[in-house]
Formats: sequence, structure tokens, C-alpha cells
Amino acid sequence: MRALVDMNDAQVEALDALAKRVRRSRAALIRAAIDDYLESHRSEQVEEGFGLWGEREIDGVVYQENVRREW
Repeated sequence: MRALVDMNDAQVEALDALAKRVRRSRAALIRAAIDDYLESHRSEQVEEGFGLWGEREIDGVVYQENVRREW
């Protein structure tokens, strides 16, 4: 898939300089940057989920059994 991204001149120049230095294409660097960004936010989502059930008054196993009885 292709995506159109607007960058300012300084960003394009810096990206081109980096691409030349590491001998990779501009597109490869952008894909790697997107992967890094998504991975960093994926781990944040996992960490945010820990302890969410702790604020509830009912035990998780009891809740699960109650819900399954409804089936």
C-alpha cells in the first residue's frame, strides 16, 4: 500500500542524509520508523491493562463463572 506523507524540507534533507549514510532507501527508513512507533505504543497498551481488574469488587473467577452461567 502506498501512503502520501507531507514532510518539511528539513525532514526530507535529514532523512536523505540518513538514508545515504546507512545505505537504505528513504522508503525503508520510513517503514522502519513506523514499525518502531507502532511497537512502542503496543507495549504501552499492554502495560496500561495491568491492574484494571483490581478496582472491581468481584473476583475475576467469580465474575467469569457468573457470565458463563448466562449461556
